[in-house]
Amino acid sequence: MAEDLCISNGGKEEKYRMLLPQIKCLIEGEDDLIANLANIAAALKETFHFFWVGFYLVKGEELVLAPFQGPVACTRIKKGRGVCGKAWERAEILVVPDVDAFPGHIACSSLSRSEIVLPLLCAKGEVWGVLDVDSENLNSFDEVDARFLQELCSYL
Repeated sequence: MAEDLCISNGGKEEKYRMLLPQIKCLIEGEDDLIANLANIAAALKETFHFFWVGFYLVKGEELVLAPFQGPVACTRIKKGRGVCGKAWERAEILVVPDVDAFPGHIACSSLSRSEIVLPLLCAKGEVWGVLDVDSENLNSFDEVDARFLQELCSYL
C-alpha cells in the first residue's frame, strides 16, 4: 500500500470514517508497535491538524513518551497525575474541554487548551499505554472523537 492518506473535506465524523479504514490497512500485517504508533500519530495529525497527538507507554509506575507529532512533550508521567495519568489510573476515556479547569493538569505546553486521552487496553483489560490528543482550542473533543478514537485504539 502507498503511504498516502485520502483525507475528507467533510466534517469530523466523515474524516474519521474515511481515516480509520486507512489506518487499519496501514498497520495490518506490521507487528512493530513503535512503527504502528508513529504512523497512527502522523495520520491523526495530518488529518485533523491537532496541536499534539501521541502515545505514552506504561513502564513500571510511569507513562513514558512514545511516538508523537507536535512540539516537545513531557517525557514521564506518574500514575494518577494529569489527564494521561488519570486516564491510566481509571482505565477510562477522559475528555477535558478546558485543561486549565482540570485538577492537577500537567502543562507540557501552555498552548494546549483541551484534551482527550484514551487508555490502550490489553485483552485482560489492563492499561498498557494511552493515546493523548491536545488542541489549541477549548472544547475541541466530544463523543464523536471518543467513539472513533476508541475504535482506532482497538486496532492495537
